[in-house]
Amino acid sequence: MANFQRTKRYAYVKLGSRQKSMRKYRRATGRHNKTRQKWRSRPPRVEVGYKNRFATRNLLNDKVPVMVHNLEDLNKITKDNIAIIGKIGNKTKLEIAKQIISRKLEVYNLNVKKFIKSVERDMKIRKRKEKVVETKKEEPKTEHKHEEKKMENKKWQT
Repeated sequence: MANFQRTKRYAYVKLGSRQKSMRKYRRATGRHNKTRQKWRSRPPRVEVGYKNRFATRNLLNDKVPVMVHNLEDLNKITKDNIAIIGKIGNKTKLEIAKQIISRKLEVYNLNVKKFIKSVERDMKIRKRKEKVVETKKEEPKTEHKHEEKKMENKKWQT
């Protein structure tokens, strides 16, 4: 599959030289445009003949993709499918990741082992912070500083 690129996209940030989400193909229409004239070493144009075969169209790694938003969706996946994790929270994603490892399924957009490791590390850090906050709450609070200063001033006055 050809990588279709807009003319001179490398030259401008707004056309996606750095950010992929900005890259959007627009047909070359200029009078002297070299891409339109099909010069060598220029990006290819969208033309008839670039379409994928029907048998391999819409497949990822030769498997049918299935969106997964919860554990019920994960139960629908077989060995012929590949999972794509949707936008979900870390708790649900962690449960799904553990199920994927136990069932030895393939995921397209998530490194499962790395994700589990990072989430568990973050949970440990969060628990430590909660313990520190609890101990600080238990300490008795002293009076405000301005009240202490008033008391000191009264001592000096008498």
